[in-house]
Parts: sequence; structure tokens; C-alpha cells
Amino acid sequence: MSDAIPPKVDARYAWRELPRRDPPKRSAAERMADFLEIYGLYDEVTAREQASRCIQCPEPVCVTGCPLGSRIPEWLALTAEGQFLEAAAVLHATSNLPEVCASTCPADRLCEGMCILEGRAEPVSVKAIEQFLNDYAFAHGGLEPATAAATGRRVAIAGSNPGALACADELARRGHAVTIFDADLTPGGLQVHGIPAFKLEQSVAQRRLDVLRRRGVEFRLGVSLDGNLTLAELQAQFDAVYLGLGARRARPLNVPGADLKGVVPALPFIIQKNSTVALEMPPLDVTRRRVVVLGGGDTALDCARTAVRAGALETVVVYRRDADSMPASRRDYDDALEEGVRFIFQATPVAVLGSPQGGVTGLRLAHTTPGEADASGRRVYRAAPGKEFDIRADWVFLALGFVREPLPRSDSFRRLATDADGGVIVDANQMTSVPGVFAGGDLVRGPVTALQAVRDARKAAAAIHDHLTAGRPAARPA
Repeated sequence: MSDAIPPKVDARYAWRELPRRDPPKRSAAERMADFLEIYGLYDEVTAREQASRCIQCPEPVCVTGCPLGSRIPEWLALTAEGQFLEAAAVLHATSNLPEVCASTCPADRLCEGMCILEGRAEPVSVKAIEQFLNDYAFAHGGLEPATAAATGRRVAIAGSNPGALACADELARRGHAVTIFDADLTPGGLQVHGIPAFKLEQSVAQRRLDVLRRRGVEFRLGVSLDGNLTLAELQAQFDAVYLGLGARRARPLNVPGADLKGVVPALPFIIQKNSTVALEMPPLDVTRRRVVVLGGGDTALDCARTAVRAGALETVVVYRRDADSMPASRRDYDDALEEGVRFIFQATPVAVLGSPQGGVTGLRLAHTTPGEADASGRRVYRAAPGKEFDIRADWVFLALGFVREPLPRSDSFRRLATDADGGVIVDANQMTSVPGVFAGGDLVRGPVTALQAVRDARKAAAAIHDHLTAGRPAARPA
């Protein structure tokens, strides 16, 4: 293994003398023909060089910018020294599913976007180094199960999205017996299966599930809390319960023609083309068809790039704001442009156009103009009267965000206190109004990112551990 920094480079100024290098990337022509990952990994020498660009600032804003508080400068310093397994251990101390989180994390707007080098030089390649470390740890046995002695306590977790899996991982490490219940037949939830294979191959997610199984986590699939089990039954069989269920649905399009055949949510299309999860809907065939995707987030770009790979004749993304306001990753945007996706900015749909047979034939759009800032500080873009135009379309995929799914009013949920918006109320330790029952993610906050769900779950796991080890007796056998 060679030194991280060539002898002619002064370590104090590596950030200036060593240019940022992105991981190897397949050509657009090659990657458009399949669903394989488009980026490769750093080799050891490149990982060390790129990590050495971190200046180890005394108040690292990259840590502040990470929702999980990842100790980025620590594992970058270890990586620069070639101590990859040690660096991976520090990385995993704050992230239970780094491969999933790294794939969905908009690093250019978080850790890398807040890097102190931004503006002086290219920021440190945090995301690429994280992916290298995670792969290295898997390849060299750095993630073998390590758990505390069995406590005799049993925890039920409802759901198997990234937050639920993170909670299970934390509790299993501490010696508790964990059982995950999920209505789906394949664990992972929409936040895993909704990531296209060209960003996260399912085999990578599967190996994380294998780690959980080796830690003793049991999966009971095809079992729903509202259908097969009640919350009361889980409480009778387990010492604590964590509710990590997803509670989201696609935001609808409220314009004339939105009910036409061919107007569908984007996420089911992505899942149908990229995973083995069975969906209760017919195949969505976009071959030689014109596809329009509404939205500007990760789901919109994932959908558009999936349509390209699925053989669409043309793929257009329509977003009501300008390009700089688009919440999707800048890297994904650049990749989408390379793959032939066309973007129409500052436009909003006012009607879906259809045929007499009820199919989609086009979309009527109106140009938008920026107005005043809303409560979040973002400027509101409104349709400009008299500035409408039509584009052709055979499919319209909705990626307008998500809204909270109302909780079922069954016995399982009726006892949980909720707020005015229908969210489950939790205390500072993620415990609900029912003692011993904890919750996080979508159920509490409404639709959240995988990073936010994992953050809630880690906090809940620590509180559950304290709850279980406070002198309470173990549950009786089921």
C-alpha cells in the first residue's frame, strides 16, 4: 500500500494541491442499457488521497450538517492513514445502514455542501469515501455480528424500513431479542425498494439484512399490525414495541384530467422496474412512449432515469421552480442530463390532456413566476396567467412529494395519542402515550427521509434499552 499523499505534497495543503476526484463512472451510453450501478468505488490509494484533503477544522460544520451527526473528520483521518477497518467502525458508530443512507443522502446539500473548503476548492468527497469504507468493511469482515450478552428481554418492531432496521440493529447489539413484523414479504420498505438499482443494487441491501439475521434478528413477514396482530397482542408477548411503520401516500395532482389512465405515482413504477417486490397493479410499460415526470426531488429523477432504462421514447421532467431550487442531488441531475432526460423548469401543470378512450395524450403547462417566500423560507412559484403551452405525453408520473397517511382507527392505534395532523405523539425519548410503546419516522413526523427515520430509531433504541434494563422482569414466553 502506497502512502496516502505523494512526497511532493505538503499534508497541510493537500486540499489545495490534490484535486477532488470522483469515483469512476460508466458512460451514459453503457449505463442507459441496464439497471446496474453507474459509479464504481475508490481504490485504496485514491481513498487515502481524497480523505487527506480534509483539513480537520476544529469546529467541523460537516458534522453539524449530517442528520446522524456522523463523526466525519475522525473517519476521514483514519482513512487517510490507511486504517480502513478502524475508520469503518467510527462510521458505523452513528449509522446502522450506511449503504442505504449514502445512496439517498443529498451530500452536496449536507456534509459536502457545508464543507469549509467549499468556495476555496472542491469539497472533500465524503460520500464516495463513506461508500468505499462500507464496502471495504464488508469485504474484510469488519461488520461481523458483535453483540452483548443476552438480556432475556424481547422487543417487537412493526415495519422494516431503514428506521425500523436501524432500531433492530441497535437493540440486537445490546443483547435484546428482536422480532421484526412486516406486512410485505420482502423486508426493507419503500425507502429501500424505492431506490433504483443503478443507485443501490438490491444485493447490497440484502447483505445488510444478512448481518441483522446473524445478530439474531428474526423476521416475520406477511404479518400486518392492523390485520394479523394487534398492539395489545404484541405488548403481551414482548417487553417493548417500536412502531416504525411507513405512513405516506403520494401527493395527488389536482387538475382536470388527473384521473385519466396513464397518470400514476412515480414510486410504484420505480419499484416495479427495480425490485422483486410484488405490487397490486398491472405492469407499467413505457417502451417507445413519451414520459413526463412531475416534481424535482430524488423520486422524480429516479423515475425519469428508470423510464430511460425501460425504453421510453422521450423523458421530460417538469418542475415548478428553477434548477437551483430543485431538492434532488446535483450529481443525479447531471447524470440525468447525460442520459438524455430533458428538463422544463418554472412550469406547472394546469390540465392533463386525453383521448376519447380515456388515455393520456399530453399535458398543458403554465409558466411560473417566483413570488414571496413561504413559511419555510422558499419562494413560492405561481402560474402566470396567459402563459400556457402543451407538451405530448403518454404517461404522467407524479413525484410531487408525499402526504401523511391517516392512521387506522383500529384497536392497535386507537390508544395512541395523536396530534391535530394525525401524527403519533411521542415524548423526548420517542415513547408514545402507551408505556413501553415507542414510535418514530413517518408515524410521528409525517413523510421523512431515511436519514431522519434512522435518527429517530437510534434515539428510540437507546430509550428502549434504558426502559428494559430498569429492573423490569423479562416477558413470558410466547
